[in-house]
Amino acid sequence: MLLLPKLLKRAIRKGRLTVITPDDKRHVFGPGREELVFAGQQKTAGEVTIRLKDERIERELFLNPELALAEGYMDGRIEFEDGSSVHDLLELFWLQRSELRKHPLQKAIRAIRFRIRRFRMHNPLGAAGKKVKHHYDIPTDFYRLWLDETMTYSCAYWHSPEVGLAAAQQAKLRHIAAKLKIEPGMRVLDIGSGWGELAIYLAKACGAKVTGLNVSPDQMAAAQQRAQAAGVGDAVTFVNRDYRELAGTFDRVVSVGMMEHVGVAHYLEYFEKIRDLLTPDGIALVHCIGRVGPPGFTGPFFEKYIFPGGYAPALSEVFAAVEQTGLWSSDCEFWRRHYHWTLAAWRERFMARREEVVAMMGERFARMWEFYLSACEISFDIGGDMVFQLLLGPHKSAVPVVRDYITEAEAKLEARGF
Repeated sequence: MLLLPKLLKRAIRKGRLTVITPDDKRHVFGPGREELVFAGQQKTAGEVTIRLKDERIERELFLNPELALAEGYMDGRIEFEDGSSVHDLLELFWLQRSELRKHPLQKAIRAIRFRIRRFRMHNPLGAAGKKVKHHYDIPTDFYRLWLDETMTYSCAYWHSPEVGLAAAQQAKLRHIAAKLKIEPGMRVLDIGSGWGELAIYLAKACGAKVTGLNVSPDQMAAAQQRAQAAGVGDAVTFVNRDYRELAGTFDRVVSVGMMEHVGVAHYLEYFEKIRDLLTPDGIALVHCIGRVGPPGFTGPFFEKYIFPGGYAPALSEVFAAVEQTGLWSSDCEFWRRHYHWTLAAWRERFMARREEVVAMMGERFARMWEFYLSACEISFDIGGDMVFQLLLGPHKSAVPVVRDYITEAEAKLEARGF
């Protein structure tokens, strides 16, 4: 083993990583287990043992650590020993991520990825839908294994980590409805409607007429069945269409977990379309994963396997687009720990049903999702990812001038059983 030690000796300053090579030799990096405070959290830099099953994986890990680690684990070329797991390794790496990034080769590779990011996020009509289907046309039965009963695949709204996933997802629906000030009979557009839970909620709780847009036929069919079963089939319509193809106006526009798929080159187009779809007194809510730091790029594993063309924007990129549209940014709320708690709950539920996932989708797929959920949980815990909710209106009076109305509306909805 020649190349990888040069990276690991420099990077592993906390905890310990033992690498067993194909010749059965053990290479140890780092001082050992250590308790520390990182990003305001009490953490343990633990001890992790991995076994490399072939010679080529070492060079691949040196040149492209994230993708090679993910693919090596998915393909069984990297295995974990001594009771450690891929989650343990990802957390160990994250605790010293800044050291990994200081290596000259890694700095050069990151600079190249940043320069080509707009090309990677080019999502014109037609191509955008195909990229989204890559992730969401996985069988609905797979998601049913580990999502809660609302089938909501986006960040929940937690008042504390003890409330439970289903209650936190219900609180998210209530929070969005309260922010939007929806009245009976209002026309609401839900861009990226998923399995339809938000559309169903707004129809039942608020009396809205909801149009849900979705580019995944499998999701859309399941959503329509759920709306019928909930008794709001006449109030909710799901349409298989890109948001850019839609005409007309709506009293409210909501987009939850969809802007991540837009691509930075299309932000102005996205917000201009939202503006054009709003009535003169309308309100729009955009719920999106963001990053606390400056603009970046999507990592190679996520780009290849999870969200092709997707990206979690910096706020500077979001507001640079909004300010050109004439829309008023009327409120912006930051959910800092909420997605960490959501992902922790998802990963726990996923791991509890892992054998069923393997039976349904295969071992390689199960390992890919285990890597994905672990990486995201850690990033939202001690990394720079968060969620923001942005309220937009065509004029400065569209949204109430103080936020008290949100809490008051939430209380009324909850009192009615919503």
